[in-house]
Amino acid sequence: MLQIKSDKFQVEVLESKVPVLVDFSATWCGPCQQMGPVLNQLSAELEGKAKVFKVDIDESMELAQKYQVMSVPNMIFFKDGKPVDAVVGITAPAVLKSKLEGLL
Repeated sequence: MLQIKSDKFQVEVLESKVPVLVDFSATWCGPCQQMGPVLNQLSAELEGKAKVFKVDIDESMELAQKYQVMSVPNMIFFKDGKPVDAVVGITAPAVLKSKLEGLL
């Protein structure tokens, strides 16, 4: 799972030909750190079919504001450049995988 900032968001997420899961998180957030390995595994499992990125809300505040991220971890699913689903808080790996696969 790659970390991206505002400058790459347009190309990597909004112009992506495959569904994208964006994990809005922060380094100081314990639950965000717990989700890290889960998202890394999901990224590896769906490589080539979907993308998983991390956005640090402290480094990319304008993205957090644009997508109304009020608490973290906040995972937003994008398809065809638009947010289509979201989950907030620690989420079971199966739930994330199911939501992402549903967009394929």
